Amino acid sequence: MKIEPLTKADVRSAAPLTADFRVQLNSFKGVVSEPDRAAGEEELLYYLERDFPMYAAKDGDRIVGYIVCRVDEPCVWAESLYVMPEYRRQGVASALFEKAEQLAASFGEDTVYNYIHPNNAAVIAFLKSRGYTVLNLVEVRKPYAGEELSKKIRVADAEFDY
Repeated sequence: MKIEPLTKADVRSAAPLTADFRVQLNSFKGVVSEPDRAAGEEELLYYLERDFPMYAAKDGDRIVGYIVCRVDEPCVWAESLYVMPEYRRQGVASALFEKAEQLAASFGEDTVYNYIHPNNAAVIAFLKSRGYTVLNLVEVRKPYAGEELSKKIRVADAEFDY
């Protein structure tokens, strides 16, 4: 397994992973969707055009995972991290995330910031195993038109619809 920068030449190969990542994110809210490879390509090209550091995990020539970072100097954010299901729990995500941590260190920082969906138990567990335990931000918004919220979540003394 090698980790290297994800380039424009990799976009076509990485797009199915990005499409699967979006399907997975939708599933956390109970939304069933189909992978959209074209949208995956557009998303990766958007990141490349804006100089977001991206890294691909490759098994031979096959891209099996990726991480997209956003730099708001000196802060580094992990925008997305995805590993193909058959390559999970083999150190691929750790190797990719290490690249993000190295990037943060290059700016004198010792953390990577992460937006995590509250239902994404696997990534929450992954981050906790790496020492990420501080809840830093909570996103609060009004419901979208027609949005059906079926759960409640407590944060400290406040309860929110979810």
